[in-house]
Amino acid sequence: MTRRLRLLLLVLTLFTATAGCGLGAPGGTDAEVKVTILGPWAGDQERRFKEVLDGFGIPYAYQGTAATREVLLAEVQAGDPPDIAILPGIGDLVEYAVDRRLQPLKGLYDPAEYGNPWRPRAARVPGDLWVPLKADLKSVVWYRKDSAPPTGPAPLTSWCMGMVDDGASGWPGSDWIEDLILQRAGPVLYARWATGDLKWTDDPVVDAWTAWAGLLTQDPDPELATVHGMLRADHRGPDGGHGLLFAGGCDLEHQGSFARAFYGGLRDRAAFVDSAALLPGGPYTVKGHEVAADFAALFGRSPEAREMLRRLASKEGQEAWGRTGGVFSANAAVAPKTGPVDREVSGRFTDQRVPLCLDASDVMPAVVRDAFYEAVLLTMAHPGEPVRTWLRDVQRVQDAQPRDAPRLTGVCGRPQ
Repeated sequence: MTRRLRLLLLVLTLFTATAGCGLGAPGGTDAEVKVTILGPWAGDQERRFKEVLDGFGIPYAYQGTAATREVLLAEVQAGDPPDIAILPGIGDLVEYAVDRRLQPLKGLYDPAEYGNPWRPRAARVPGDLWVPLKADLKSVVWYRKDSAPPTGPAPLTSWCMGMVDDGASGWPGSDWIEDLILQRAGPVLYARWATGDLKWTDDPVVDAWTAWAGLLTQDPDPELATVHGMLRADHRGPDGGHGLLFAGGCDLEHQGSFARAFYGGLRDRAAFVDSAALLPGGPYTVKGHEVAADFAALFGRSPEAREMLRRLASKEGQEAWGRTGGVFSANAAVAPKTGPVDREVSGRFTDQRVPLCLDASDVMPAVVRDAFYEAVLLTMAHPGEPVRTWLRDVQRVQDAQPRDAPRLTGVCGRPQ
């Protein structure tokens, strides 16, 4: 079976499994026109998101899946895209913008409420085509409060690490690479690399990747049982557990602020520090904070769809989503969350001393991002191999992109 056929079968399976799983708002009937929404939130977070949507009083149908990119592509190609799509990869939205499939959001939110880097732009693509509905802080390391972290780089056996996801496996490893490039080379070179201006085979990328591979080669088992176990582990931890951090056998987790949701009832026993001091080859000076966002775009033209997105992006909608879903907002008008850990996360979002930089893989074109994830997995499978072997392959994919493809700008910036 070819890779293309396997991907097609996966898309069809996901589309069949997720289609029609959303329910309309209370009081809605099958005869009513519903705003269709595709998003990345499933399980408990889907339930909480629907509670927010219910409060708007607009009939809707929500479809939640970890494979938002694949499902959206299938629906667009079938001629039936959702009215609103919420994706973690803004690079995907750029491609739809180039094809003129996105509707302008002018007048649906206050641009002054969303500063750097939450409104990235692309050359030759009109502005106001996407808005972040959920923000996450990266460049942090979680630890249990009863086990203080070290002050310098920790050995491999200290780290909780899992590469498996329902969508694109490998991204937890890409977060390590991104953070290393940001803390070693700084935000300017990081942004050049994320947007395709710096080659994958250039020294800043090779050096950061080599540092991460060096961590993996510390596996005490000659058969690489530790690393290969991480390769097969789910990044959320075992089913019914409290995340990798509380699963036993490790003390540190390089993971975004969303990791607290995996810790469940033990979340108040977890705290975090900036990652710069603990990354391999460090300690480094904190040069920036990597952040991620789930961006919403409008495919539909109906007044109901526009009103739904307006409410979701508004200060009131973001506050409701923060209270109900326990998530963080990129909307500067939303008050910081309470609680010691939440206040620390909010503080990083507003810290003027260093810039915020969007997750690099989310900024990249989809095919480059896929090659990035594959190179991460290959590095874990063969950590002793020269990293340039994998990076040359990613560079070939990047070189194959059209020269006139729009590139995002403003992916790094100090909070306003």
